[in-house]
Amino acid sequence: MASLCRDCLLTGPDSNRCASCRSPRVITHPELLDLSIAHMDCDAFYASVEKRDNPDLADKPVIIGGGRRGVVSTACYIARIRGVKSAMPMFQAMKLCPDAVVVKPRMSIYADISRQIRQMMDELSPAIEPLSLDEAFIDLTGTKKLHGAPPAVMLAKLTHRMRLEIGLTGSIGLSHNKFLAKIASDLDKPHGFSVIGKCDTTSFLNNKPVRLIWGVGKAMQESLEKAGIRSFNDLLRWEQRDLNEKFGQMGDRLWHLARGEDFRVVKRNALIKSISNETTFSQNTSDPIILDGHLWRMCEKVSERAKVKKLAGRVATLKLKTSSHKILTKRATLREATQLADTLYHALRDMFEQRDLNTDYRLLGAGLSNLCPESDAERSYDMLDAKAEQRGKAERASDAIKEKFGPSAIIKGRALR
Repeated sequence: MASLCRDCLLTGPDSNRCASCRSPRVITHPELLDLSIAHMDCDAFYASVEKRDNPDLADKPVIIGGGRRGVVSTACYIARIRGVKSAMPMFQAMKLCPDAVVVKPRMSIYADISRQIRQMMDELSPAIEPLSLDEAFIDLTGTKKLHGAPPAVMLAKLTHRMRLEIGLTGSIGLSHNKFLAKIASDLDKPHGFSVIGKCDTTSFLNNKPVRLIWGVGKAMQESLEKAGIRSFNDLLRWEQRDLNEKFGQMGDRLWHLARGEDFRVVKRNALIKSISNETTFSQNTSDPIILDGHLWRMCEKVSERAKVKKLAGRVATLKLKTSSHKILTKRATLREATQLADTLYHALRDMFEQRDLNTDYRLLGAGLSNLCPESDAERSYDMLDAKAEQRGKAERASDAIKEKFGPSAIIKGRALR
């Protein structure tokens, strides 16, 4: 049985300690040197960056978020031990961990570091599929001859480089498909390396809960439970045809996943379906001026992300959440695809004006979907809006100034509301 020392990268026979450096950080598996589909997940990424940049936070519980009415973006492992979880309301997180240090997210810093890590991954394989700033699938099939080492060694070298050169750790999941690789990366956090081979797929999935499946959220889990499906063993009792009839296309996927089968390939340029941004207010409000200011800022952020990704959208989405937690979502198909904040703002503004003026709101969001290349956007301007072209040109000019002098060089008045 093959083993790999994650400290000195020595491979050899099964052993509890490395024969060379005596490190106990040795991983052993019969398929270790043959598997090539991996998932790399940075450990508590945002919080780890903040601790790296501020050593005073090293032994303190850190929560990335903002305001008592916001939600937790992520938390360090100290805070997680206390029960803090991502997407948890801040007031609840602070009850569980009252001594936590709350840090507002620095997205531009996280994005820069993510690019550094992505560059390291690109050196391993052209088949990289990012899922977010801090995680990605990597397919190293056929790279052994190129690197002179099997994928497992190169993945261990990747996390070794991340720790030494960037000061952050990541966890690796290695398997024979994406489904199992993603599960594996969560088994030994932080700074872990876990393997699920073909030989142990069936035993690993035995009696595991279906919530392990990426994409099975609360609503889908409730639907499965109503059908008597709580574990992979329950899924195995169903015929493929019956699952298809009950759950549609998802039913076919469930049938295969229950058997550890996942035929999706790692795609370098996986399709982005939408770009969105939302904010939770510090206080509920129905004030039209305050809401309008938030709407513009959300449109600016969506536009900025679209421009960075060189994308545009044909559908504009407005999201509102009332003080009673009722979610209202409205969509409008645009006359032409856009990536401009001004165009998105005016499209959403029309829907925004239809809201209940007597209702307090706690959250507002904006988004673009039905995405396309930026070259397909703004080929002409709305003839019914005489100033649309002028505003569009002004926004492009503002972008150029901001790129040269910084994001605060030009600020619209409504952004200050």
